[in-house]
Amino acid sequence: MQSVTVELEAASTMELVNALSTIATELAQREAPESAAACLELTETLVAASDMQESALAGFIGRIDATGEQARWGFPSTQAWLRSRLGMRDNRAKERLTLARQRHRLPEVRAQLASGDLSYGYAVTVADSVSRLNDTDCAEAETTLLGFVDQGFSPGKVAAFGRRIRDLIAERDNTEDAPDEDSRRGYDKSWLTTTRSLDGGRYVKGWLNPEDAAIWDGTLAPLAKLAGPDDPRDLPERTAAALSSVLSGGHKASKVTVICNLETLTGGNAPARLTDGNPIPAAQARRIALAAGVSPLLLGRGNTPLYLGYRERFASAAQRQVLETLYPSCAVRGCEVPGTLCEVDHVHGWALGRSPTDIDQLALTCGWHNRFKHTSPNQIQITKDRDGRYVYRLLPPADARGSATGTGPPGSVGPPGDNPALDWAA
Repeated sequence: MQSVTVELEAASTMELVNALSTIATELAQREAPESAAACLELTETLVAASDMQESALAGFIGRIDATGEQARWGFPSTQAWLRSRLGMRDNRAKERLTLARQRHRLPEVRAQLASGDLSYGYAVTVADSVSRLNDTDCAEAETTLLGFVDQGFSPGKVAAFGRRIRDLIAERDNTEDAPDEDSRRGYDKSWLTTTRSLDGGRYVKGWLNPEDAAIWDGTLAPLAKLAGPDDPRDLPERTAAALSSVLSGGHKASKVTVICNLETLTGGNAPARLTDGNPIPAAQARRIALAAGVSPLLLGRGNTPLYLGYRERFASAAQRQVLETLYPSCAVRGCEVPGTLCEVDHVHGWALGRSPTDIDQLALTCGWHNRFKHTSPNQIQITKDRDGRYVYRLLPPADARGSATGTGPPGSVGPPGDNPALDWAA
């Protein structure tokens, strides 16, 4: 059992974090008390302490986000770093990033969270509600929403109020606008108006009743998701792209790729697999081939040229098809950008004359990591997995490797691979 002695006022932030980590390690290894009542009390105390830690965490994340430090470590965004390096689910990463970005505009929320007078759930709810407000309305919204907290409303109710925050501010200040023509149409029937612009574009405005809104959500929402952590489009842009895809029929152009040998398609028993790696029986592979059609996919020399040597700079369409089959996502461990949105990367650098445009010398990487690999080659470790695919692992910056005193993130002792738990690509 380790002992921890810390002079709180004299200790540095790093010393406090290390002490907290030691205590957490010891606490995690202990069995829960037999008394359920004691467990209830301990849980409430521990959660309150965890919420106060979230205040410090928001400050750390905010500083990282403001300075772009995560890019130096090979991550295209702070959210990608939280998700890939720290193993957070996407919603939790978004919550923490929103709180980190809004805390400087919410002085009362920040103070109450740090003192333990406001839970993390309420703090995140308020931060999310004001994220699209200007500074003046943000201050008004903070006061209004904290008033609802004081009245005992649940975080879910406060979130619902937050979605209507502009109307609430206007109502309190007696600045409500008279209903416009669109509002006077009512809400029973859907309507849509379009106006042609001088440059050939078109403005679109309208309203969907609940029934039509459900159809809209069911059709467009799956197509409007983020393409990956470095997708630069906001939700309105992704929604427009999804609508264009539906109008053009592109959402129906589905394609199934089955990876198998010729014997399987002609009656053999060897199993096949889909592009996501899931194995399928030979009989099912043949049924898919008959229903969806199969494009020739030649993983070697043959009728389709996959080995282009040094004379060709860019990969061919056939090579791209093979790579998209081999790489369902970016070759960088932890990066979730789909392979279909990635760029073809010469593993050892075509410009340096070390990597010909041959299928076994190519991989798929997202645009951000392709540029990062070019500018920071010493921070990419390249290996091959047992299936022959290249795997890129991110390494810490040179000035942070081997640090045990705070130069790098906690636990960065020695190079990746010495301890799987400290692998920077995990």
